[in-house]
Amino acid sequence: MQILVQFIADGAVFIVAAIAIYALVALVPNKKKYTAYSRILMAGLTSLLIAKFMATIYQPATERPFELLGVEPGASFMNNPGFPSDHALFVTAILLAVWFETRNRTLSSILLVLVILVCLGRVLALVHTPLDVVGGVFAALVGAIWYFTAPYNRSGKKSK
Repeated sequence: MQILVQFIADGAVFIVAAIAIYALVALVPNKKKYTAYSRILMAGLTSLLIAKFMATIYQPATERPFELLGVEPGASFMNNPGFPSDHALFVTAILLAVWFETRNRTLSSILLVLVILVCLGRVLALVHTPLDVVGGVFAALVGAIWYFTAPYNRSGKKSK
């Protein structure tokens, strides 16, 4: 069971990244790549900045759950208090990038399931609390404001 939790908490991040690379390279038209990638970069940097502000202003605990319980961590972690979760922020930001830049429902749905699994895995591995994960997702959602600069036609789809 421990191996499965570790795979979900850490390994699924690589699957999310691989799907995103495919989607953003193959499905974004060449004429739109520069502006799409610029939006993705700005959304990611904004999300990271928001997360760092959140961590500076509020840290709910100085120890992670596995430290409080006196057990070994079930997944990789950085030596910090853990709020907000960088893994949750990263996979959520990727999901949002793929959705807003490709509008591919199939890939976005697969990514959504993987994002939920990663977030759940981080909590089950005792490296984050649910609040840490929610904080990471929130920071990624704030960064998604950049996607509202994408042009859309009246049908709600991106204009070409």
